[in-house]
Amino acid sequence: MDALRHVVVGNIEEIAAGDWNRLCPATYPFARHEFLLALERHSCVGDEAGWRPRHLLAYTGDKLVGAAPMYLKSNSYGEFVFDWSWAEAYYSHGLNYYPKLVVAIPYTPATGPRLLHDPEEIRLQDVAPALTRAALAEASDPVISSLHWLFTDPRDTVFLEEQGLLHRTGYQFQWCNQGYQTFDDFLARFSSKRRKQIRRERHSVERSGISFEIYRGKEIDDNLWNIFHQFYRSTFERKSGIASLTPGFFKEIGCTLADSVLLVLARDNQGYVAGCLNFIGGKTLYGRHWGCREKVPNLHFELCYYQTIDYCIRNGLLRFDAGAQGEHKLNRGFLPYPTYSAHWIARPDFRAAVKEFLGHEQLVVKQHIAMLMTHSPYRDTESVQHAGYAHHA
Repeated sequence: MDALRHVVVGNIEEIAAGDWNRLCPATYPFARHEFLLALERHSCVGDEAGWRPRHLLAYTGDKLVGAAPMYLKSNSYGEFVFDWSWAEAYYSHGLNYYPKLVVAIPYTPATGPRLLHDPEEIRLQDVAPALTRAALAEASDPVISSLHWLFTDPRDTVFLEEQGLLHRTGYQFQWCNQGYQTFDDFLARFSSKRRKQIRRERHSVERSGISFEIYRGKEIDDNLWNIFHQFYRSTFERKSGIASLTPGFFKEIGCTLADSVLLVLARDNQGYVAGCLNFIGGKTLYGRHWGCREKVPNLHFELCYYQTIDYCIRNGLLRFDAGAQGEHKLNRGFLPYPTYSAHWIARPDFRAAVKEFLGHEQLVVKQHIAMLMTHSPYRDTESVQHAGYAHHA
């Protein structure tokens, strides 16, 4: 095999979509060329957003055999693996934490592959070390403080830890399908108290006169995207955040990733009142964004959880990744599962401090997951959790 060489490009449009997508599993839409290109085309990433593309490529001869979606960051927004305290520690010592490098999908806390490789032409054990060495070489620039691989899948996590990167564990709530035929089959696994709670929540939304509409990909016209984007923006406006994704981004992926896009809208007799956007990858549904025109009791639960769980059951999807945070998801059938990231800190003294911090944090996260499991809504939590781990494998 020819020696591997690496290249860094500042625009994914420089790479042919077919070449990049050959490295990506079709079951993970966020690493697809179409998704990353739409982010760049519609100014969702770039210097102003604090996400400058520096995509890492590995070639053998003229053939692309490996890649990593990499960005130079001037802030920590849109990452969902929180390192604000690390930045503060740098600043308290008169040092700059930014810029830093991240290998991640912008604004997307969804576990997936980060060491992309050609499954037919090259072995992972050849390309992964080359990509890791190349990323570390880029991070060796004296102005860059660190390198972070976010929401890595278990395979990449193990490899990166073997290469000496520091391992960090978090958790997210996910729903797993145990062969349910109907939503009532799913509720039958609950304790009586939690089953009654969900039925009360669903009935309250039903009594409010709200109905739901589900659209896939190219069924979503520009008007519906504009309506959804207003809902999406409203969520950030209420929280004083930044709505980084533009109407153009949503409209583009609605066409280029049509098979992966699922939009659920809620309406009353005066029009649409709320919407949630999801992505489908293989047998997994990814819940990503939601927003509403006005607050309706329990509408968030019905729209973002119960309607989408019902969709998963009716369409044979095995897993529903509901995104970051939200312990209220537990009572509604989502159990905590670990998430992973890997970190390299340039300064040895800060690297040692971060390593010590992560050791303590990992123990706390493990204990917290165990505590959350004691509050599971399921009568047989163990079997549901085991099914979840099987779907993760």
